Amino acid sequence: MKKVIVYMGPSCAFCDAAKRLLVRNNISFQEINISLEEGRMKEMLEKTNGKRTIPQIFFDKDHIGGYVELRELEKNNSLLKLLK
Repeated sequence: MKKVIVYMGPSCAFCDAAKRLLVRNNISFQEINISLEEGRMKEMLEKTNGKRTIPQIFFDKDHIGGYVELRELEKNNSLLKLLK
């Protein structure tokens, strides 16, 4: 299974929703808080070509997008297939 990485920040409703969605689907993930870990915001910006919104979600090195894109994958039954 691919490694899931979620860049997130404090007081972020979409970040919380993304975490709930992943937990609901029994998907383990690495959580990176860009406000607490120095250099992580710069890292996220480089990986996403400058996208500043959170969450930003990756499956291995593939950039999925944010919560809306993650939810769409779940609704289309594509989420678990992409993680294989």
